[in-house]
Amino acid sequence: MKKQFLALAMAAMMAASLAGCSSKPAETKAPETAAETQEAAGETTEAADESAEETKEEAAAGGVLVMGTNAEFPPYEFYEDNDIVGIDVEIAKAIAEKMGMELQIEDMAFDAIIPAVTSGKADFGAAGMTVTEERQRSVEFTDTYANSNQVAIVKEDSDIAGSADLEGKTIGVQLGTTGDALATELKDATVERYNKGLEAVQSLTQGKIDAVVIDQATAQAFVKKTEGIKILEEKMSEEEYAIAIKKGNTDLVEKMNAAIAELKSEGKIDEIVAKYMDAE
Repeated sequence: MKKQFLALAMAAMMAASLAGCSSKPAETKAPETAAETQEAAGETTEAADESAEETKEEAAAGGVLVMGTNAEFPPYEFYEDNDIVGIDVEIAKAIAEKMGMELQIEDMAFDAIIPAVTSGKADFGAAGMTVTEERQRSVEFTDTYANSNQVAIVKEDSDIAGSADLEGKTIGVQLGTTGDALATELKDATVERYNKGLEAVQSLTQGKIDAVVIDQATAQAFVKKTEGIKILEEKMSEEEYAIAIKKGNTDLVEKMNAAIAELKSEGKIDEIVAKYMDAE
């Protein structure tokens, strides 16, 4: 009996020891109360509302409109010290202001403007850009905001009196412009293409070419600052300038057209054009 009692006692002690060494179950967080759950949901909703409100404020504040241009085309766009100024620049700024947006200008080669617009690198192109059927196949155009003509610049002692006399001659143009297209159509003419209109005018004064075909306002600006050259009286074409926008972006076209219409009715566009034409 004594042995049996000792055995039972030892068994009880071992059981107690094992119970003391066993791992304690991990504490688990009690489920949130309904009030806590509601409070957390309220905080999430409030954060979402704040985010939505910030988005609305950003939209209301507008954004950035990127303008692709070629700042070698006075008086429409050119450098004044380190700033790009001109008719197109001021009109674009006025349009952006009407839309509640900020204007950012990207200077590039003229023939790179439409590719920049179609690829989305620029929101629009403005560079004394004439509306043509060929360009309309690539981009949308806003309503027109200015008119111009293509003319020829020659040396003062030149025997060239009109477009008929340009046939068989060497003509300088700015690459990708309507002047380029017109010169290319002239019979037996040799067309020298330049990245800048000024480079074509310099070649004319140096006797390397016989004439330059370019927009009238730009021609007037070059002739005023360059001795020994003149503009022929004959107008080679009549053109309308508009802003190029990516095809399918009808929302931007409509907004810019509305801004252009307001600026026209206010006389602002005429004021901007007169400012630079008078300066020339």
